[in-house]
Amino acid sequence: METELQLVIDCADPRRLVRFWAEALGYVPEPPPGGHTTWRAYWQDMGVPEAELPEGAGEVPESIVDPAGRGPRVWFQRVPEAKTAKNRLHLDLKVGGGRGVPLPVRTERVTTAVRRLTDAGATVLHITDEPDLEHYAVLLWDPEGNEFCVA
Repeated sequence: METELQLVIDCADPRRLVRFWAEALGYVPEPPPGGHTTWRAYWQDMGVPEAELPEGAGEVPESIVDPAGRGPRVWFQRVPEAKTAKNRLHLDLKVGGGRGVPLPVRTERVTTAVRRLTDAGATVLHITDEPDLEHYAVLLWDPEGNEFCVA
């Protein structure tokens, strides 16, 4: 049996997180299927009742996909409640190249990625700089306060 992985991130503003995470992951907004102009039109064609489609739902992409087809689809699900606690699951963006790459090179790669992500709306929470352990990583929040790491 084949299992397909999709990540779902609860949020207040799917449009904002689609833009941010598409930039962070090198993904693209997922176009609606079957020639539909919007996801809402697709869902309506499938028979999803209007009562289950909140105002604005599906008018803009609410999911992103890996253009190379390797990574999982990420869906940003609008929810009414705000985030109130630390994530129980977070993403690690591994941009440094791994332990086979010298620490100064990894550190520069991480720093460059963090700069790009803060320009896109992320907030730096903590920098872990442990040269004796050959480790450099940065903990950030996305625009809605979801934690993720860049290493």
